[in-house]
Amino acid sequence: MARTEARAPSTARRMTLMVICVGALLSLLIGWNVLGQIMMKKAAQNMPVVPQTVTSTKVGYDDWQPQLGAVGSLRASRGADLAFDASGVISAINFKSGDQVRQGDVLVQLRDEDDAALLNQADTAAALAKVTLDRAQRQINVKAISQADFDTATADYKAKQASVQYARAVLAKKQLRAPFAGRVGIITLSPGAYVSAGSAVVTLQQLDPVLVDFNVPQRNLAELKLGQRVTLRSDAHPDSEFEATLSAIDPKVDTATRNVRVEASAANGDGLLVPGMFVKTAVDVGASARQLTLPQTAITFNPYGETVFLVKAASGKADKPTAQQAFVKTGATRGDQIAILSGVVEGDEVVSSGQLKLKNGTPLVIDNSHPPSDQANPTPQEH
Repeated sequence: MARTEARAPSTARRMTLMVICVGALLSLLIGWNVLGQIMMKKAAQNMPVVPQTVTSTKVGYDDWQPQLGAVGSLRASRGADLAFDASGVISAINFKSGDQVRQGDVLVQLRDEDDAALLNQADTAAALAKVTLDRAQRQINVKAISQADFDTATADYKAKQASVQYARAVLAKKQLRAPFAGRVGIITLSPGAYVSAGSAVVTLQQLDPVLVDFNVPQRNLAELKLGQRVTLRSDAHPDSEFEATLSAIDPKVDTATRNVRVEASAANGDGLLVPGMFVKTAVDVGASARQLTLPQTAITFNPYGETVFLVKAASGKADKPTAQQAFVKTGATRGDQIAILSGVVEGDEVVSSGQLKLKNGTPLVIDNSHPPSDQANPTPQEH
């Protein structure tokens, strides 16, 4: 019994000693880690900051015309696929593909000899009926014939006149005339070909003016007014800008998209704009104003706000300029540009690219040999 009691205190002392050793070891490791961090922080503070190469630009005012952009589709102010009302064989084609024609020009002629003969027959019958009516008129004046005979002669003459009108209408159906001035398309038929009534023969498009249709969100409907200036740009003519005028606004909003259809009219005397082509449209809304602008690349967008890095001048000749972060309030965008409402003033120098590697106080090397794009109407690089 005494031997067992002697072993118990010895075991407790060993456990206590082990706990003390483990605690001392942990304290030593923690102290060593803290000391290492302190030494690394001091070394980092003593280490010179590497200057970062960036591009910069000066904040300045620019004339800013608020615009509402969309993508539209061109169509002719008048356009139709022309067809005959009657069937027949083509006898003559009086135009070449792509010709400009006038209203009323006979484009295609069908064989009409039999219809012309019927018209002559109707004219002859009408002339005879007119002679008979004139004779009946003289006779009725002297009471030589009854009123019934005179009425019969009158009705016969009117019937013959109607026959002439019908024959002329049938004969006119053998001519395909231009309903309006415009440019004809490509025709693949030739004289001798048979065409059926209702079959499209050639297309006719009036290209001056040309219309453009585009859609605008309903939230912008109040900004639109008839007569507003619309600018058109097409990738077919990247160096050209076409002017149009807002000519119509659809009286209803599409319930599926909540957009409203808008129409603009553009002069097209040179024929560069072709129906079916898509164009980028920009409607001038509101009055022109002067705005502080920056390239969009200069803005860093964050959940807590938009920021820029200002270039602070060096304090000494041997020093370099440094970066200083500043919050800004941005407005509308235009091409590569963005309007700045507050946060900077005219003349401030701002980092325009390379700001992702910056923090407050970072020395800067300004290299503007390849600045980012800062255009109001940029074009694709391949152009």
